[in-house]
Amino acid sequence: MIVGDILKPQEYIGHHLKHLQLDLRTLEILREQNIPVTFWTLNLDSIFFSALLGIIFILLFRKVAKNMTSGVPNKLQTFIELVVNFVNNNVRDIYHGKSKIIAPLALTVFSWIFLMNLMDLLPIDLLPFISKYYLKIPTLRIVPSTDINITLSMAFSVFCLIIYYNIKIKGINGFLKELTLHPFNHICCIPINLILETVNLLSKPISLALRLFGNMYAGELIFILIAGLLPWWSQWILNVPWAIFHILIVLLQAFIFMVLTIVYLSMACEKH
Repeated sequence: MIVGDILKPQEYIGHHLKHLQLDLRTLEILREQNIPVTFWTLNLDSIFFSALLGIIFILLFRKVAKNMTSGVPNKLQTFIELVVNFVNNNVRDIYHGKSKIIAPLALTVFSWIFLMNLMDLLPIDLLPFISKYYLKIPTLRIVPSTDINITLSMAFSVFCLIIYYNIKIKGINGFLKELTLHPFNHICCIPINLILETVNLLSKPISLALRLFGNMYAGELIFILIAGLLPWWSQWILNVPWAIFHILIVLLQAFIFMVLTIVYLSMACEKH
């Protein structure tokens, strides 16, 4: 619980599930007619932390790349090399084509999502307390991957690449034939094939987004429930075991998103 506030458990949990939002439509209407109607809402905290973690990822890897030595590496270089080799091995095992994008994309997806998920291990009230009492920010959620808008935007980017590679490798005619003549190669089955293949195509980004969002949202909610329902002096009894287990979820969800991205792009590059 944030110092100075007396909240019931329901209020505490609800408070921690609210985003710092900027509702552009409401602001416009308030200026003109003073009618609060929501049209377009931006979750500023999710945007800020996802951008910040992306910048940290870029600067960290750039620093290691510029200062890399052929001799005995330092601990940071060793760790980065392990991550790069791990991602590279997965790409080699799954993607058998030639592309200059797949490996960097997989590394970016894995590292960025891992950093987003890692924010869930920070104390639940630490940054909200600092933001409220020093920056006068009323609400703050610090885990971008618990925002369905962030996970959907990443999945949509992968979906755009799937469409791009389908058309690039197979051509427009080949892509359309795959949608209309698969799995039943008969002209009478075109409507059925189109429905089945459209559902199959759209399920890929949706499954990517919902899997990551659902697992991370559930993990964050458990931390909030522990903090909201137990006295502060006893929270560590459940927080510590759950945090240790949650490290596996943080890593596993980043790995699954990366692997499925590689698999979907590999499927898009195959000719039938």
